[in-house]
Amino acid sequence: MTEKVPSISEAEWEVMNVLWEKSPQTANDVITSLQGQKDWKAKTVRTLLDRLVQKGVAGVNKEQRVYTFYPLYSQDECQRAEAESFIKRIYGGTVKSMLVQFIEEDSLSEEEIEELKSILDEKPKKKK
Repeated sequence: MTEKVPSISEAEWEVMNVLWEKSPQTANDVITSLQGQKDWKAKTVRTLLDRLVQKGVAGVNKEQRVYTFYPLYSQDECQRAEAESFIKRIYGGTVKSMLVQFIEEDSLSEEEIEELKSILDEKPKKKK
């Protein structure tokens, strides 16, 4: 990720999830996709799409009669940026502190702990 991914709100995440699922989409396509999930008016969804375009997270193709929207960042890029922001704000930038808290709170099953151990064992050692 060479460029800093702009921060997006929870509501904007919902719209982006629809765009990541399939793109490009018209505003009406996005509204239809969200109708079963959210009790939002069409104007709300259009406002969220406009905000995402202004923030530079979504793009809009204005060359057709009906505008279509598409993501400018992958879901993975946005998730990583959000995770980094969360860890900095809540855990002082230390992933270890977050993991310790989750493990101590017993919020992870034994299977999940074993999976994490496996991931950590496979992670290459950083060169100093």
